[in-house]
Amino acid sequence: MSLNGKVALVTGGAQGIGRAVVHSLLQSSVKVTMVDLNKTCGEECKAQLDAEFGEGNCNFIACDVSDGEALRDAFQSTVNMFGQLDIVINNAGINNEKNWEKTIQVNLTSVIKGTYLAMEHMSKEYGKKGGIIINVSSMAAFLHSPHQPVYTATKHGVIGFTRAMAVRHTHRTLHASSSTDSCSIFRGTHTSLRFNS
Repeated sequence: MSLNGKVALVTGGAQGIGRAVVHSLLQSSVKVTMVDLNKTCGEECKAQLDAEFGEGNCNFIACDVSDGEALRDAFQSTVNMFGQLDIVINNAGINNEKNWEKTIQVNLTSVIKGTYLAMEHMSKEYGKKGGIIINVSSMAAFLHSPHQPVYTATKHGVIGFTRAMAVRHTHRTLHASSSTDSCSIFRGTHTSLRFNS
């Protein structure tokens, strides 16, 4: 799939891996919405990216991905601004073993919600052109870190969910891949769903 002219939404897009992904997508002529909880960081990142790539190529939406309605609004705002959605990267994540329920909401529940929202906006099943979903996991899914059991469980969950979705949608030309450090912009593991486009 050629990336030129495509539109992407990246959660956790204003810092870390997400920011590197956003930068790489912009270098490939993709229009990008960064979704991030940190408003200050997001606005600073957008200003820097606007200076480098020109205004109108990057959008920032302050959003807590654990808030399902706010996440839904971020998807719709992206389509309203850019007219389409082709790539979704569910990257947002936290590591807080004390507030483990929030860790589950951000690391796993928002990935599930983001995947279903992506399908609504991209799947041929919904009359769309198709697209790609990448759900970012972590090496913790394979290393079984005893000091972060909830984080580890959420990252196992991301891989299991994505693989199950890929099998479930095989007849709809939905494909999955899983790899470790397969792309220079990812430091961990990602699993992806792809709709033929």
